[in-house]
Amino acid sequence: MPRRIALSVAFASAAACSPADARPALPDPAPSPAVTSTARLDTAYFAGGCFWGIEAVYRHIRGVTSLVSGYAGGRTVNPSYEDVSSGATGHAESVRVIYDPTVVSYGTLLKVFFSVAHDPTELNRQGPDVGTQYRSAIFARDTAQARAAREYIAQLGAAEDFRAPIVTEVKPLARFYPAEDYHQNYLALHPREPYIVYNDLPKLEALKREFASIYRDDGIAAAR
Repeated sequence: MPRRIALSVAFASAAACSPADARPALPDPAPSPAVTSTARLDTAYFAGGCFWGIEAVYRHIRGVTSLVSGYAGGRTVNPSYEDVSSGATGHAESVRVIYDPTVVSYGTLLKVFFSVAHDPTELNRQGPDVGTQYRSAIFARDTAQARAAREYIAQLGAAEDFRAPIVTEVKPLARFYPAEDYHQNYLALHPREPYIVYNDLPKLEALKREFASIYRDDGIAAAR
């Protein structure tokens, strides 16, 4: 990822702060109809800039059992990283999060997403990464997830927890395509890479600080 790494150096001072550093801790989502599933495990899909950081954040949350970085929200079937990076496919770099709802709720996953995983007020970019493929998005697996996400966005907007409007889009998931193997569990495998140091490790520090009760030091093994 030479372009991403080079840009990270130029934006080092700005990217070193996570979204959580700029404002007070966010409130919990207001009560809403429960997001339920007939299976023991449930699935959520989040996009918010480079998938390396999003995946790393959720990998360190108790109750998350499996993660896959990939592509969602676009038109191209079975896209490659190069396809998505062109900005022509409509896909966003996304992460599939499989979790145990008896341990961690969808509402908590939403709070983490808006608190420390990315900045939901940045339109079609995150830090040094620019383009629609880096947009903020939640891909809902059903109407209950979509409603919970929209209600929380409205709650945060009404409370004026951010200094700019939230631009996160909420759309139904059509199809998710796993990314190439070298993108999976990227932070754990490349912890000293400049991009990771400047852009993603601060997110883990913020997660540990704000969500100590659900933070898991060792993360989980990569899974597909």
